[in-house]
Amino acid sequence: MSLTTTSDTPQPADLAPAGFVDSDSTEVRAFTARVTEGVDDPVERAVALFTAVRDEIWYDPFCLVTEPAACRASAIAEQGNNWCVPKAVLLTAAARAAGIPARLGFADVRNHLNTERLRARMGGADLFVFHGYTALHLDGRWVKATPAFNAELCARFGVDPIDFDGRTDALMHPYDGAGDEYMEYVHDRGQYTDLPLDELLTTFREHYGEAMFAADDRGADTFTR
Repeated sequence: MSLTTTSDTPQPADLAPAGFVDSDSTEVRAFTARVTEGVDDPVERAVALFTAVRDEIWYDPFCLVTEPAACRASAIAEQGNNWCVPKAVLLTAAARAAGIPARLGFADVRNHLNTERLRARMGGADLFVFHGYTALHLDGRWVKATPAFNAELCARFGVDPIDFDGRTDALMHPYDGAGDEYMEYVHDRGQYTDLPLDELLTTFREHYGEAMFAADDRGADTFTR
């Protein structure tokens, strides 16, 4: 059965636990309860969850893992470092646990804010395929948000963090602090009820080769916590 979804109306699957978006797990429920304690408004709950996922988990593009167990929201909730897709998986699961319909979304983005270390890992490319975001149904409409880059990391690169107000899309600022373009969305791959891990890994291998999955043994760079 396809995991893709295009309906503008929330479907039962948008609130249900799934294999990777295991919103009924003890870990996801505990994370959601802690972050949204005392917050009843759905929009405010969504904002609180977005901010927690963004800043409590350091964005690390070298944390690529292929084991399915490590890609479940329940595992991600207990990890301190991760990359954009797992962070979107956790936000999607936490939103569902909070009673907010949510989906996983993916897009190909061109990132001009890069490091030599990461560029080498990607075979010299600056196109990030399957960049992850979350679509949340709030106040009768779908809004998109990516919790990828934590605020502290953004400060290192001299850019403002992406803030989410629960009413407008929060995907990426197109310019850095100096007014230079640093990220553009090239192609939206659509929205899913669960993580299409096999499709994602196949696409990574097609674009980047096996070097993307090699052990990371270089020195630190700006992404290093």
